[in-house]
Amino acid sequence: MAERLIQSIERAADILELFLDFDQELSVKDISVKLGLSKSTVHGLIKTLEYRGYLQQNKDDLKYRLGLKLFELGNRVSHQFDLGKIARPVIKELVDELKETVHLVVFERGEVIYIEKLDGPRALRIYSQVGKRAPIHCTGVGKAILAFQEEEEMERLLSNSDLESYTEYTMTNKEELKKHLLLIREQGYSIDDEEIELGLKCVAAPIFDHHGQVIAAISCAAPKVRMDNLRLSEVSKQIQLAAASISQTMGYKTKPAHV
Repeated sequence: MAERLIQSIERAADILELFLDFDQELSVKDISVKLGLSKSTVHGLIKTLEYRGYLQQNKDDLKYRLGLKLFELGNRVSHQFDLGKIARPVIKELVDELKETVHLVVFERGEVIYIEKLDGPRALRIYSQVGKRAPIHCTGVGKAILAFQEEEEMERLLSNSDLESYTEYTMTNKEELKKHLLLIREQGYSIDDEEIELGLKCVAAPIFDHHGQVIAAISCAAPKVRMDNLRLSEVSKQIQLAAASISQTMGYKTKPAHV
């Protein structure tokens, strides 16, 4: 593993991590001495980090401090962990009621990432696990997030996806998928009907933040044999209520209906 690490990125990370243990501001000389690197090497790394917003220079003494980009990233990570904390009791309640596996995912770089998973009493051996990434075009959670993107962003995401086929039921035609996403938007929930794994059915609903942007999704997964139309109707209502509850706690205000 170690031989595959990129030295320049390792050194850049070392520079950033110095600020965890030392003063709030460090000079090029300070960093050079502490890391045992030449000033020229440190200068090049620092200028790159400064350009990308990870470091800022104090123009008075020419020392460096952590930049706002790290604050933004930290807030994003904190936001995700807050989401998990908020959603956890809702997920547990869902599992207790539905007796099936429930997932929570966040959206990142055109994929979803599972950040919470709680198995029901009849646990499934399925693809999902905490930390794993999954495609957005053929998972219930992915489609729930994709359907509520702005139209321009939806187009961009679909254009950048190869719409890979996982089963014979995976939608790989862009226009067909777009029509399907419009239906999801209308009904407020999505269904993965054996689209990523044969025999598996999943119902998902989107979660919104205080800006009204879709940031995550929650789902219930079960074998198709346990998800007939009556059961599907019950699960979809529970999933939507759970998603709405989490969204409300995240500060989302539902838009008033037009009279």
